Amino acid sequence: MTGRFCISGHNPRKHSRLITGLVGGLFISLPGAVPLYADGSIIDKVYHPYVQLLEKEIEYRLRYQDDDDPELDDQQRHKLGLGQSLSDRVFAEIYLIGKNTPDSDFELSAVEAELKLQLTEQGEYNNDWGMLFELEREKDENIWEASTALIALHEWSRWIGTANLSLAYEWGNDIDNELETGLATQLRYRYSQAVEPALEVYFSEDTQGLGPVLTGVQRLGGRRKLLWEFGVILGLDNSTADASWKFNIEYEY
Repeated sequence: MTGRFCISGHNPRKHSRLITGLVGGLFISLPGAVPLYADGSIIDKVYHPYVQLLEKEIEYRLRYQDDDDPELDDQQRHKLGLGQSLSDRVFAEIYLIGKNTPDSDFELSAVEAELKLQLTEQGEYNNDWGMLFELEREKDENIWEASTALIALHEWSRWIGTANLSLAYEWGNDIDNELETGLATQLRYRYSQAVEPALEVYFSEDTQGLGPVLTGVQRLGGRRKLLWEFGVILGLDNSTADASWKFNIEYEY
């Protein structure tokens, strides 16, 4: 990697190298970019660091895997969330998580609580910073997962680079306790409010993928707006599905 995370010290100008170094390093040395490890696919959503006062949202996410390997093929993961800002810096959300497999019908598999903190004002420093905290509990197994992620966002001209660097711990009677890390990045071009093309990159122990994503916003008047995201992440190794299709939609009000 040509860029690295460095959050020690108190000089905010050092943070300006984070996204540019991170994204640049990923494209220069993609096949073995970073030694980050996680169990299971981390392909999901790249979070921005912002919180809006009085914001409420209903969110739905779908990930569908397509692969020649029956163990990875035709896997679906659904997330339905309801969230609300608790202040101008704190946003909380609760999710119901379901799954489909070729061998079983849809079933509710887990519940997740999420808390996002906006650490800096937008434009206050060269990068905008946030933190994400999640706690997930499997429904039918004694498996827990607690995770935290550092969120960083940098803008230059019409480009926006976002990175989520996560650390998670899994424990319970039905799993070996383990510590995991993961990295998700997005490079997005501000073409128009309605459509913004992006490229996303994911790295972990069992995930190496990148692919194109389209995002957009449809304003509905007042505080109401509809945010959507659609894309495909292509696997770069044997443990990642050949294609992971993702669709996210949020209604904010």
